[in-house]
Order: sequence, then C-alpha cells, then structure tokens
Amino acid sequence: MSAKESRTQEETVSLVRILGKDVKGDRKIYAGLTKIKGVSWAISNAICVKLKLDRNLRMSDLKKEDIKRIEEELKNPAIPSFMKNRKNDLSDGEDKHLTGINLELSKEFDVKRMKKIKSYKGMRHAYNLPVRGQRTRSHFRRSGKVVGVKKAKQGKKS
Repeated sequence: MSAKESRTQEETVSLVRILGKDVKGDRKIYAGLTKIKGVSWAISNAICVKLKLDRNLRMSDLKKEDIKRIEEELKNPAIPSFMKNRKNDLSDGEDKHLTGINLELSKEFDVKRMKKIKSYKGMRHAYNLPVRGQRTRSHFRRSGKVVGVKKAKQGKKS
C-alpha cells in the first residue's frame, strides 16, 4: 500500500447521524454534539459526563448503543432549568429543552405569534430590521432600504 492510499483511507470520514443531523466522524464527541441545533458546549459536556463518555473520543468510534443513549438523553435531558432553552413554554408552562427541527419550528411559531399580535419585536421582524436594540444608522443597510443617512446622488460636473 502506498503512502497516498493510506492517506485517503485516513482522510475518509464517516458520518454519524444523531437526531437527524449528520456529524463528521473525525470530530471529537465534545465538539461534534455542538453541531446539533440546540446543543451548546455546556450541554455537550453535561451529556458526556452523565453518560460517562470520553470527551476526546471521535464520533466515528461511537457504538450504536452509545448513539442511542445520546439521542435519548438529548430528547429529555436531565439538566438544570437554567440551561434549558424553553423556560415556561407558552403551550404548557413547563421548562423544556428543544433540539433540531423542533427548535426551529418553535422559533418560527414564536416569530409568527409576535407578528400576529403586532408586538414591537414582531413589527421589527416583519420589516427585517434589527430586533434587539442595535443601531440602524450605520449598519443593517440593505439595497433599497435606507434607515439612517441618505447618500446624495452624484451628477456630472460641467
């Protein structure tokens, strides 16, 4: 086997599918879990500690049983409520932690609800303006939209 062939075998990266997200197999578990929407570094660390997984192990080295355990823990994580991303949810008033497509859908429904009730944040979302108090005079300029300074048109000098 030549050096080139061995390099291509080493560079071949398998994909690990966790909660509908493909994660590269060459990543360490600690960093690989953060590629899933809704999983932060702190939650990734908490899952590794709770399931007694080595954080420096590669994703491709995980067994199917480990992947199932990780998925089950991500679906219903045993983490403190301050780490959860849906505190006092509007639908049932519970503290939840959503991941993946569920998180995207809930955010989308929240924005639609804010637009429907015409809250300040909803109106800012509707007009594609910054929502969290950022200034618009020097940033967030889009083609055709001017919020702050208008540039004068330059004509030909005669």
